[in-house]
Amino acid sequence: MAGADDAFRATRILAGAIEAFAGQVYFAPEAHARYSELGFSGSPGFVGAVAMPDMHAYFCSRGAILGQVPGQVVASAFAVFNPAVVAPAVDHGWSLTTAGAILTARDEAGIGQLRRILGDNPDGAEELASLLLPVSESLPVAGHPLYAGLRSAPIPDDPLGVAWRSADRLREFRGDAHTAAWTTAGLGAVEIGLLTELFWGLPLKTYVRTRAWSDAELDAGIADLESRGLIADGALTRRGRQEREAIEVRTDEQCAPILRALGDEFDTALAHLQRFSAAVREAHGYPAAGPHDLAGGNSGLHAEK
Repeated sequence: MAGADDAFRATRILAGAIEAFAGQVYFAPEAHARYSELGFSGSPGFVGAVAMPDMHAYFCSRGAILGQVPGQVVASAFAVFNPAVVAPAVDHGWSLTTAGAILTARDEAGIGQLRRILGDNPDGAEELASLLLPVSESLPVAGHPLYAGLRSAPIPDDPLGVAWRSADRLREFRGDAHTAAWTTAGLGAVEIGLLTELFWGLPLKTYVRTRAWSDAELDAGIADLESRGLIADGALTRRGRQEREAIEVRTDEQCAPILRALGDEFDTALAHLQRFSAAVREAHGYPAAGPHDLAGGNSGLHAEK
């Protein structure tokens, strides 16, 4: 069992190391500028010194990897956002631009910010690219729509771009796995959001608002979780904490192929990712504390109360 625990811990450590390096594209000033050129609004403001994304552009730029599909398809793949907000936002986005155009802008902006922060070919980029690319091409696509979409995207022609594309694939692979874990646990998007913010140590109805749920929807979710004995008095019950941890473990289990593929090179890849992600955070290319920083901040997507 100790071996299994170590593996689960390793998958989470790796995901944490990937997060800022891959996810910085959503906060890159280069991306906000490119999307503005396509007709989207600019950044709605800052959390700390990090520029938040226009959420219409976020939905389209991330969802475009699925093709120029209806907004409901993007909402289904994203899973945790309110479909009533995502679907019309995406459909409007396709009146401004095409999936191909925004994907090109996204790639150029994401790699552009990394070059600005890290340099054109930072030490370790070639090694990281050589380690992550084969891993990112070896995972199952079944049940992983966003990962599968990124598998179909062209590979950039420089080491930093290759490393970023590969890390982005691994990030979406875990996200797809997490969706499978909480949906099969019988939870809805509102309920997993509420459990997650408590699991992170945040107050109820803070971070989950960035997913565009209304007070009425959140209150209904809280009532449902209370009726199941998962939360009480605004906190996780023992059972609630166990069930939320079990969802994370099931996510870890699905990500085990990543660890097996990295093998003895895990520590090397991890060290490069941690160093690059730390530099991105230091340069305000990604929230310092990750998603936690968005709770109560100007995320650009708070539902009407």
